[in-house]
Amino acid sequence: MVVDGSKLVRKMIGDVLVREVADAELVTCASIDEARAALAQGAVNLVTTSLLLPDGDGITLARTVREASGQAYVPIIVVSGGAQDALESRRFTEDVTDYFDKGLGYGALAAFIRGYVQPEPIPGARVLYVEDSKVVALATKRMLERHGLTVRHFVGVEEALEYLEQHRGQDDPGADLVLTDVYLKGELSGSDLLDRLRNGFGYGKRRLPILGDDRRRQSAEPERPVACRRQRPGAQADRRAAAGHQDAVPAARGAHARTAHDGLLIVHGRSCNARSGHGRSVRA
Repeated sequence: MVVDGSKLVRKMIGDVLVREVADAELVTCASIDEARAALAQGAVNLVTTSLLLPDGDGITLARTVREASGQAYVPIIVVSGGAQDALESRRFTEDVTDYFDKGLGYGALAAFIRGYVQPEPIPGARVLYVEDSKVVALATKRMLERHGLTVRHFVGVEEALEYLEQHRGQDDPGADLVLTDVYLKGELSGSDLLDRLRNGFGYGKRRLPILGDDRRRQSAEPERPVACRRQRPGAQADRRAAAGHQDAVPAARGAHARTAHDGLLIVHGRSCNARSGHGRSVRA
């Protein structure tokens, strides 16, 4: 589904989707009302929306999609030149899966969308994992290793920083992705780790993506699955944050991400299964 008030933009994004997604069936809408009517006719597999729409905004559109039957976990991508401003002002809600800066061009958008509909595994990718619960750490480490990832586990932020310090100033930061529990027993939290890496080490979103897990805080809620993907280098990487801001992450996003400090994606749920649509038509 492509939602944008501009007919030209709808066509351009639609052309990208048709080019990148085999057997794609496009549903184009100019407004939230049109999108609501289209969703009543059937579910879609991917949604892109402008931030500004004739009868509302992309945030409202995202909520409308989530409320539609069978659309709780569909990826919703805001495509807008003003996405960064919305990010910094914390306008994005957990209904929005991701955002794309239109200024990067439609070629970059193609690679970005491809990461969602045709995720590629990266065997041997290194995950620096911070978790103080032995039981949770063991289960998560085994799950990640089954997917071909190499996991280096630390029980606290202090130990993780000591390891990363050894690679400071080198081309290789020591990991391809940081996965951390947000709430830890030590002095430093996942948010502190984020702050040190972004501000102290100066590692940007693409250099070292960061993924935060706050499932323990959400223990009173039913667990929710998170769709996962691996994003190509050059696409926006590492997105969200542990108490307010949102960034991008090359290892995947799912339907439910909660924003926090700049650069940390907060996820709820227990499983990471890419939804690529292989072997069937994709309705977007």
